[in-house]
Amino acid sequence: MTDTELKKSSFFLRNLLRGLIWLCVIIIIFILFKKFVSPNYLTWLEPVYDNPTVVYLVFLASEVIVGIVPPEVFFIWALRNGSVSDYAVIITVLAIISYLAGITGYFIGLYLQRTLFFQYLKAKFLGKAEKHLHTYGPYLIIVAAFTPLPFSGVSMLVGSIRYSFKKYLLYSLTRFLRFWTYSWFIWEANMI
Repeated sequence: MTDTELKKSSFFLRNLLRGLIWLCVIIIIFILFKKFVSPNYLTWLEPVYDNPTVVYLVFLASEVIVGIVPPEVFFIWALRNGSVSDYAVIITVLAIISYLAGITGYFIGLYLQRTLFFQYLKAKFLGKAEKHLHTYGPYLIIVAAFTPLPFSGVSMLVGSIRYSFKKYLLYSLTRFLRFWTYSWFIWEANMI
């Protein structure tokens, strides 16, 4: 293994570990909340969760605006029916929305790369990611799609350097893997 390949693998594994730690923290908080605070943990969402359109719009806005609300919060919302088939469908819809939000981010980066607003975003939030993009290329897209790195933000950055759209679409499919994997852990935590 070359030094570059070793760095890329290390980068991927380090960020994967961060993502798994984040997932564990969310699951622990979820279990503790469910056990000790409110066995009916979804009651606080009742005004909203009966209107899936609102939830999907909030999720879309969050995903386009650099992931303000972690997707795992929406995975917990998706538990409301208690049916594994309903849960799987909702998670797949959320994954599609997130994937499309990433594509939107790619085009935002592509078309707005010279604007002051994008330069501000790049300086404030995406500067370190740009360095990683030049160093790690597709690994950064995969890591952002699978871990808590801001997927939409990395997508904007990828678009801003005119990275191959076809390659971007392929590597960002990892987003589906993240949603299905993380949601499975949340489903299992709900069964505890």
